[in-house]
Parts: sequence; C-alpha cells; structure tokens
Amino acid sequence: MGTLTPSLEDYLEEIYRFSLSTDTVRVTDLSIKLGVSLPSVTKALRKLKSGQYIYYQRYGEINLSEKGKKLGNFLVKRNQLLQEFLVLINTDCDIAAEAEAMEHYLSEATIRSIQAIVTFLNENPKWYEVLLEYITSSSKTKE
Repeated sequence: MGTLTPSLEDYLEEIYRFSLSTDTVRVTDLSIKLGVSLPSVTKALRKLKSGQYIYYQRYGEINLSEKGKKLGNFLVKRNQLLQEFLVLINTDCDIAAEAEAMEHYLSEATIRSIQAIVTFLNENPKWYEVLLEYITSSSKTKE
C-alpha cells in the first residue's frame, strides 16, 4: 500500500494509534512509545511530512493528512490481522513481536490471502477444529 520504509511505517502506525485516543500527538510521545531518541523522531517526521502523510511544525503537534490516516488505518489493521492469524494457527510465540516482524515483509497479495484464511476459519468453526486437531497431532509426532 505504501512506499515507506519499515521504520517509517512504524512511526506512522504509532501516530495513527495515538490519534485514535488523543487530540495531540507529540514528538516525546513517539520517542517514548518507540524507544528512540527525539532527533530520530524529528528526522522521521520530516520524511513523513515530505511524503504528505502528516502535518507537522517543529515543536508543534503532529496531525495526520487524509493520506496518512488512510495508510495508518491500513497499517493498524494489517498488524491486527497478523496477530489474529498467529492466534488462529496456535503458534507458541510472542504474538505481538512476531506480527511486527512479519508485517513489513509480506506483500499485499499475501496479506489478502491471510485475510481470506482468517475469515474462512472464523466463518467455519468446524474446519477450524479440524485444523487445530491437525496442528496438535502433527506437533506430537515431531516430538
């Protein structure tokens, strides 16, 4: 969907998340949430501003443009979808970290296919039970 680097996608995703719960998003909020320095945030914001994803004045508030809102919404939904997928396949991992690792490297076509699988399994609980039985039995044969 976007042509941003994985790092810039993370910034935009967090700006979008903040925008859902607060009227003002500030550089310090992003610095703390993402665990990065203030200069790193400022540099990323300049890039997002030049790509017309945000409106930002130095030392001011950060606001999303329509383009930024649209991509931010996509990024949040993509993350939620991947977390749901990982739960559905009964994987034993740090779900949030795994979804974060996956999200930047999957094509939109793969994301659409994962969405189809998640929707299918949610709409067909009997097939989901079959899948879980298969996953459980195949993991026992490997031990």
